[in-house]
Amino acid sequence: MRMTNGLLLVFSGPSGVGKDTVLHELLHQNDSVRLSVSATTRSPRPGEIDGKDYFFVTREHFQEMIERGEMLEYAEYCGNYYGTPAVPVREWQEQGLDVILEIEVQGGAQIKRKHPDCVSVFLLPPSLEVLESRLRHRASDTEEVIQKRMESACGEILEAKHYDYLIVNDTVDHAVEQICSILCAEKLRFGRADADIERMLNYAETIT
Repeated sequence: MRMTNGLLLVFSGPSGVGKDTVLHELLHQNDSVRLSVSATTRSPRPGEIDGKDYFFVTREHFQEMIERGEMLEYAEYCGNYYGTPAVPVREWQEQGLDVILEIEVQGGAQIKRKHPDCVSVFLLPPSLEVLESRLRHRASDTEEVIQKRMESACGEILEAKHYDYLIVNDTVDHAVEQICSILCAEKLRFGRADADIERMLNYAETIT
């Protein structure tokens, strides 16, 4: 059989739900999955590496990428652009690799409009109480910031109904196992059959 293009998976969830930890373990276990790197016009923070944490570009460059249709999705936040460059994602998919976009719900909605064949997964906490506890254990935010994050989280969780799959992050291993199951099942969908299978089905139709 010929290699088919990899899947495009939109991965979202509220702050504190454990997205980074789950994706780190998923990438560690599965060498056929890649995590898309976003582009931004903000300045690098201490320790951040260009091309690994973000592609750091000028505002002019980012706007040129928008005009050339080179962004899968983008948004402006606090005076800076953030978005997903299309070229690396397309190249990985053409190599048969599955590509995960870790993005917020607004960006996820943009991707689903442009690429209705994408797969979307929303990561949920076991409960809102657990989510608040995780945010507090960071010990880096004020009470006001924590409450704002909880309000934002509740708003994002309401958008979960627009996603294809919902995963509760009760344990990292369980969440990773479920994502792997989703990737496997989606590749077996009839509409994603590879060219050789389609020819076999078409040929069978001609002799029945």
